[in-house]
Amino acid sequence: MKKIYTTLIVIAAIIIGLFLAGPFFVINEGEQAVIIQLGTLKRVITDAGLKLKIPFIDEVVRYPKKIMAWSGTPELIPTAEGQYIFVDVVARWRISDPSTFYKSLKTEATAIDRLGRIIESSVRTVVAENPLIESVRNSNIITERAGTQVLGGDDIDITVDINVEEIGSPAQNESNHRPITKGRRQLAQLILARSSQDLEKEFGIELIDIVTRQISYSAQLTQSVYARMIRERNQLAMAYRSDGEGRKAEWMGKMNREKETVLSGAYEQSQTIMGRADAEAARIYSLAYSGGDRANFYSFWRAIESYRQTMPKFDKTLTTDMEYFRYLYSPR
Repeated sequence: MKKIYTTLIVIAAIIIGLFLAGPFFVINEGEQAVIIQLGTLKRVITDAGLKLKIPFIDEVVRYPKKIMAWSGTPELIPTAEGQYIFVDVVARWRISDPSTFYKSLKTEATAIDRLGRIIESSVRTVVAENPLIESVRNSNIITERAGTQVLGGDDIDITVDINVEEIGSPAQNESNHRPITKGRRQLAQLILARSSQDLEKEFGIELIDIVTRQISYSAQLTQSVYARMIRERNQLAMAYRSDGEGRKAEWMGKMNREKETVLSGAYEQSQTIMGRADAEAARIYSLAYSGGDRANFYSFWRAIESYRQTMPKFDKTLTTDMEYFRYLYSPR
């Protein structure tokens, strides 16, 4: 009897010990786990709930089921032209196969390190294979608007058409304005495709997307970009000045033509008036000299006007006995 009690006590102790060791565990929402039994992966748990394990033998390794972010550091990368730019990208990823993930990487820290090396290698390769403009632009809107500039404010809106055949447009003269064939978004897709190759098969990781967070120029390239911008602005200013000088010449020509027309009309009118006046004067002179009292009066009036102008200038008069002073003695 005593032996039976002892056996029951031992069994109860074992059962209590097993419960104290924790045969049950909980997988929360957003989690997944692998069960490792004496160093060997036995099973994968992907659904949430209360689960059972063998105490002291089974080890539960938990992994997040949610989407996680990877953030890189800006790297100086040469483009196809040999111009260096800083490229900063971010990515989203998740553990799609916990079994493969555990076998190849085991921890998230190792996964982030490996993922970073893969993505950074893909970024360097894709950026180096493409020109600078493919990395910094997404569309060709800048080339579609080249050749026409609009100046405007609240009260004015002037469109200036630039003759690109004479001065050349920025799109023709600067490589930065050449049409793009891919663009930054497509390059990001190329980086994603290159990075995702065999990633899920080898590491159990699904790379969801890669986004270019920032692209900045190196110090040397920044100076080159500033110089190019200055050239473009100077070229545009030259185009505005050329257009302005052309319009000025056009308006000055119109003004001079109108001026000549007005002066010509005024001269013609003045000559007509002067001709009429001369004719009228000739008619009056003719009447004055035609004889009779009018002729005598005209001679008398001319003599009196002459006396009025010349006599005040004489210091002294010695005699008035001459033909000039005949009207002083007689009106005839």
